[in-house]
Amino acid sequence: MILTYEEGSGFSAFAIFNAIKLHFTSDSYDFFRYNGKSNVTKQNFANRKDKYSFYKLSRKYRNEELMNFYIANFLVKDVNWIGDITGVEGEENYKMWQKRNQSLNYRFKEDIMYLMGKVSIRSDMIKVKDGQYPLLLNETMQGAVTIETLSILNHMMGFFEMWNKKISDTIIWPTWKRKCEKYTPFIHYDESKYKETFKEAIKEYA
Repeated sequence: MILTYEEGSGFSAFAIFNAIKLHFTSDSYDFFRYNGKSNVTKQNFANRKDKYSFYKLSRKYRNEELMNFYIANFLVKDVNWIGDITGVEGEENYKMWQKRNQSLNYRFKEDIMYLMGKVSIRSDMIKVKDGQYPLLLNETMQGAVTIETLSILNHMMGFFEMWNKKISDTIIWPTWKRKCEKYTPFIHYDESKYKETFKEAIKEYA
């Protein structure tokens, strides 16, 4: 999909950035539906004052790496322009993303066992009480549980709609909901394997 862009091109780095930005910030744009394409042109790119930042990134990363670099940063902050993520912070966000995804199954299992240690009943991990954030969401927001674990669990169990009806907050929670839903298609995992991992983690904790 993304490899249809020319490797090592400043314009490609810009086009991928624009597509990822649209995906995470727009309800109507879907990166997968449009194969990472948007209406940007080389003329648009040539007129940009920040084009040299994209040239720099294109020399450092291949297209697929660029896509992941952008995703890693959009998960952490609202990226308004490329300068927001071309420094040390952007690199650190990407390294942390790589670390989480290189041990995705292991971290998923660890997260489940961590959560199980905080509840007496398994369903309490996702239970909404009096409109407050459920344990799973709270722990993810605080960084104790990864956004990958939250997204995978929702993809398997589909509790976001229930949360949407029961969580009182209408500002922070909707932002997290969309971020997770937009991110989920980029997470590479075998659902049947992770369901088994989920069961194993519960057994081991018990």
